[in-house]
Amino acid sequence: MELRHLRYFVAVAEAGSFRVAAERIHITQPAITRQIHDLETEVGVALFERSSTGVALTPAGEHMLKDARAMLGKLEDSIRTARHIGAGLAGSLRIGFVENVSWDGVVPTAFARFQAQAPDLQLQLVPANSPEQFQRIEADTLDGGFVYAFDALPAGLRLLPLQQRHAVLAVPKQWGWHEHQRVAAKSLRDKRFVAFPRHTYPAYYDYLIRSCHRAGLTLDIVQEVTTEAAILSLVSAGIGAAIVNASNRSRPPDRVTFLEFADLKIEIPLGFAYAPGNRNPALLRFLQLLEALSDETPKNRNVEKPKR
Repeated sequence: MELRHLRYFVAVAEAGSFRVAAERIHITQPAITRQIHDLETEVGVALFERSSTGVALTPAGEHMLKDARAMLGKLEDSIRTARHIGAGLAGSLRIGFVENVSWDGVVPTAFARFQAQAPDLQLQLVPANSPEQFQRIEADTLDGGFVYAFDALPAGLRLLPLQQRHAVLAVPKQWGWHEHQRVAAKSLRDKRFVAFPRHTYPAYYDYLIRSCHRAGLTLDIVQEVTTEAAILSLVSAGIGAAIVNASNRSRPPDRVTFLEFADLKIEIPLGFAYAPGNRNPALLRFLQLLEALSDETPKNRNVEKPKR
């Protein structure tokens, strides 16, 4: 039995006539008559009662019509889903992101637009720091990720640059500093700092320390925690100041004041990392969306590239 037998059977059942069914599906009447005869021979029972006025289903034919419609409907759904997957509109897409990138700018815009384009696709979002994302993309447990790239990516990965962000100073509000004042790095020599441990992201840690040294500031780090959320909680508690991503201003803690530096420039390059060999069609569609958004987003191209 072939699929065309089921399609012809349903066509004849719905039309009540071999001639009308043949016209609807654009084949000759003898051809459809022969196909139905072959189907009945294979099934071993008559599916239609023939008369001079047309055909009617036998009880066996009525039972088979229900199953045939269900099977053809399921096949059509499967074909439709396969086409959507091939177009990057269905299936799943696993995207990593550093937590603070999703609070403003290109990343939340990308997520919103992509979900509008592909509402049937399962978008799996995984918070992780940049080095963890690199490892997961290499291991194929992520299709890509929004990262801060301060060093050459691992071999086999590629980066789509998106925008430049920068770092600001976060201080406890109890210090009484006004948020509109600009702070000289040298004036912070006697202040205690909260930071992340070097192993969290060695390339960024080294870049941060080196930039501070150039500005005449050696950080007196009194506590280390692995996330900026934890860092800002310690700043809120008055443990010390911190140098953090300016994106944190989009969800400012109540007891933290953010200030710009007068003489310290720490650029934070945001990009999307992925493996070019990844064959997920949804990834290709997502990359196309990011490229379009990247063209809309102003970038500061005059940025010193951090060294290892």
